Amino acid sequence: MTSITRRHFALLLPATVAACGGAPQPRGPVFKSYNGPPVTQVVVYKGRRQMYLLSGNRVLKSYGFGLGGQPLGHKQFEGDNKTPEGMYFVDRFNPRSRYHLSVGISYPNAHDRAFAAQYGLSAGGDIMFHGLGPEGRKLVQQRTDWTAGCIAVTDAEMEDIYAMLSMGVPVMIHA
Repeated sequence: MTSITRRHFALLLPATVAACGGAPQPRGPVFKSYNGPPVTQVVVYKGRRQMYLLSGNRVLKSYGFGLGGQPLGHKQFEGDNKTPEGMYFVDRFNPRSRYHLSVGISYPNAHDRAFAAQYGLSAGGDIMFHGLGPEGRKLVQQRTDWTAGCIAVTDAEMEDIYAMLSMGVPVMIHA
């Protein structure tokens, strides 16, 4: 009887440890997978409302998008509703975004923070590529540029973008 108990214990121990967080657990909903060439750069043209995911010089995907409520000019201060311009990097993924899914960019950089600080203001932050989610679907019916400075695509497009991007990918945002 003792050997059966030990045997059962030996078989149940790995399953118990995995259930307590020892094994990786899936994040949120089931995500799309991407097995194509790596995205090496994201190029955004605010004026044209076009974003390109590139592998080297080859365009893998392009998307139209909505911007911040004040689409002209570079983001300088928190609350100005502008989308930044310049070189940034993918720096985080949020599978539980209120706008479906989101991928963060590294705004503000040191230059952005220093510029805002000389006016005694914050440069802001939390600039993302994101989907619409329920809130965005309502707002996009009223106007194209509705975010607080983010770059918004449809939920289905965001699922593709989320799958294709990885940490550290350069993001160049042009006027």
